[in-house]
Amino acid sequence: MTLPAGLVATPRGAVAVVIGASGAIGAALLERLESDAAFAHAVGFSRSGAPHLDLADEATIAEAAGRVSRLGAPIRIVIDATGVLHGAGMAPEKGLRQLEAANMAKSFAVNAIGPALLMKHFLPLLPRQGKAVFATLSAKVGSIGDNRLGGWYSYRASKAALNQLVCTAAIELKRSHPQAACIALHPGTVDSRLSAPFMKAGLEVRQPPEAAGLLLKVIDGISAADSGAFLDCHGARLPW
Repeated sequence: MTLPAGLVATPRGAVAVVIGASGAIGAALLERLESDAAFAHAVGFSRSGAPHLDLADEATIAEAAGRVSRLGAPIRIVIDATGVLHGAGMAPEKGLRQLEAANMAKSFAVNAIGPALLMKHFLPLLPRQGKAVFATLSAKVGSIGDNRLGGWYSYRASKAALNQLVCTAAIELKRSHPQAACIALHPGTVDSRLSAPFMKAGLEVRQPPEAAGLLLKVIDGISAADSGAFLDCHGARLPW
């Protein structure tokens, strides 16, 4: 498919930030933003990279926000591409009997609390004039209205919590930054470490560069009227 050469609705000379830049989607997003002439700076943060940002350590989030604010250019795009679904001793639950408090707490820490702290530190840095977007990667399975299969308790609930945090932060953001937007984006299934164990025949799977292009196209089309929205990778609204 043909993707746009660059973001056309973003004012020139801007700063773009990607949190989770070591992941498949985050790395692809950062690569595209680094090559876009709209941005004077494209900065990536991750837990494993440098500069270091750990969602479980608010001090590193504050330090990262401070580093970006000192670049001397308006921060027009912040993308949170973090998330956890599975890991050592952790997998999506098929039923209530598989619920474990520690795994549920980790899901909420990474998928909801961490992004909330990103909003706390990065939203105030957005310019008060002109377009600016904070976008966090949510998931369609976080939709309560669309839940017909059950299971995946921790991931579903943590992403639903993230959606509520985005909606609430958008209301506050509008009071101080009326031209900015705070949104939740569902990237679809992407060929990544997060999705790898759950890919199956017939499932539409995108490569990270294609997913990044689609997400940036949605972000480029966002206006302040969309703030607080939950959108898929084509810009369609998803049910809460």
